[in-house]
Amino acid sequence: MLVGGAIALSGCATNTAKTADNNTEPTGSEKKGSTVYLTREITPEALVKIYNALGRKAEGKVAVKISTGEAGNPNYLKPELIKLLVDEVNGTIVECNTAYGGKRMTFDDHWQTIKDHGFLPTFKVDLMDEEGEFKIPVQDSTNIKCDIVGNHLKNYDFMINLAHFKGHPMGGLGGVLKNASIGVASANGKANIHTAGYQQVVEGMWGHVENQDGFLESMAAAAQAVHNYFDNGKKVIYIAVMNNMTVDCDCVATPEPVKLKDYGILASLDPVALDKACVDIIFNMTPSEGNDNQPLIERINRQHGIHTIEWAEEIGLGSTNYTLVNIDAK
Repeated sequence: MLVGGAIALSGCATNTAKTADNNTEPTGSEKKGSTVYLTREITPEALVKIYNALGRKAEGKVAVKISTGEAGNPNYLKPELIKLLVDEVNGTIVECNTAYGGKRMTFDDHWQTIKDHGFLPTFKVDLMDEEGEFKIPVQDSTNIKCDIVGNHLKNYDFMINLAHFKGHPMGGLGGVLKNASIGVASANGKANIHTAGYQQVVEGMWGHVENQDGFLESMAAAAQAVHNYFDNGKKVIYIAVMNNMTVDCDCVATPEPVKLKDYGILASLDPVALDKACVDIIFNMTPSEGNDNQPLIERINRQHGIHTIEWAEEIGLGSTNYTLVNIDAK
């Protein structure tokens, strides 16, 4: 795998090892730019179909990055939904430990949660930081000076970033950018991102989280680092499933109730365009009975969540301009 590109990357000091409703497309479909594919079906077959629409075949040893979900959370992407795609690419489900108290902070607890949520024995699963971590360079060193990721990331040739789009208590929203950044980071890497580079080691529990925009910018920088790690983005694809959407992340054991109807699956080679398309769908939706977008909009706005997407565009990870292509008619 090629780490970095033609432009200079910043390493680390050390290197250990318009109004729409739920049945219409968002206004982003009128823009030009990166292509974002959409299907309104949320089925195993639709997941494979949208993967094929991207036109980039997952080859070699394939990591499928998902959130296996905190114990007690019912909203994570279920094994029965993703199995057809994972089998199609002969993929391995990859995760890393969390940096907060819960049932995924230790390896024993995390493996039990993975089993309880049905990922074992259905899939090959890899906790990438179980044998340590290493540092990869960041292109944007405004906040973090490196990205700290699970050591087993070295074992993979290709990554499918398979995210569940929803809210997030700290980041405002959780899409493919969060899945690439916090999701691929080791526990120490998560502390590094959440504290905008102030603290690279989990010491009981990380603090220093007052720099909200720095945290959001750090997520963008870390997502770019992982994107660049996979041959400058040539060996990674991004898919977001918009179902079971609440204001809380899959990392929350007892999330707020789901108030939005399931929408569909989106995919792109551009993670910025993909997260922006998902946000546009939420913001441009006309509320209706059983489909209340206001709580998620308020969560995103309160946490300035759109800043992660804007900063990712600013540092060159992708574009917020996109063309939405509905594959259901094909």
